[in-house]
Amino acid sequence: MLDGARYGACTLRAVSVRGDSARYRGEPRRDALLTARFGTGEHALLLVAMATGARATPGAHRAAAEACHWIGRAVGRSHARLVEDIRDGRRGDLKSGLHRLTDRSLGKLRASASEQGVDPGEYAASLRCLLLSADPECRTRVFFGVGSGGLFRLREGEWQDIEPQVAEVKGEPVLGFGSPPSETPEGDRLTMDLGIPTPPSPYEPAPEPPREPFRFRTSVARPGDTLLMCSGGLADPLRGEPELGEYLAERWSRPEPPGLAAFLADSQVRVKGYADDRTAAAVWEA
Repeated sequence: MLDGARYGACTLRAVSVRGDSARYRGEPRRDALLTARFGTGEHALLLVAMATGARATPGAHRAAAEACHWIGRAVGRSHARLVEDIRDGRRGDLKSGLHRLTDRSLGKLRASASEQGVDPGEYAASLRCLLLSADPECRTRVFFGVGSGGLFRLREGEWQDIEPQVAEVKGEPVLGFGSPPSETPEGDRLTMDLGIPTPPSPYEPAPEPPREPFRFRTSVARPGDTLLMCSGGLADPLRGEPELGEYLAERWSRPEPPGLAAFLADSQVRVKGYADDRTAAAVWEA
């Protein structure tokens, strides 16, 4: 799957490809990808959702596709409120609301497993999402989800691993957790997760208790940044093989974002020892 668009101050490229391992075995891609726009004009909200089904389980590709379907519906119903919260910087509301939407969507996936008579632990998926405002004056990018994968930022030719951690936060504030915000000398927003229980959602009724740690991060983009969200199939080689990061940094630091064909080729660069499906969404800031 391959998609791309330009909205406001950003250019989006998204791809999901079958890995060498699945291709060799003749198995379907376990990764699923959804790109969607809700609303119009400067009030539009862009959603990129990607999911990865459980390894070595039947129906993994269907579970991943269903996870994307449910989160797409949930975000679509709440998109007007989400746009307002992103533009106004309401990080506390965003974190609690998106946490509920995620839990509710994965709860529907567990319900679907029960209806099919399969083990909910096998009919499951990781889920990673990115929300972008189409307003050119809004540079806030919102990431949320559960499960493994990667969130990276390419700034001035260097990769930064900005994947939010889910362990208890201690000591100094860390980037990307909740509110209230402050700033570093470089202009990055700093926030702290105080471990306060999640308040009632402004978007949806409360779902079942969460089954997996929730990941959330907001970041303020600078002109020239590239933000990359990806599944484990690309995140693992990026973290494990510096040469891949150097290659993509050179390719993606050029004056213009890559076209769809070039982005597809870049996402398929082979790295020995890494053969999983790869799903990636990259955002270039004008």
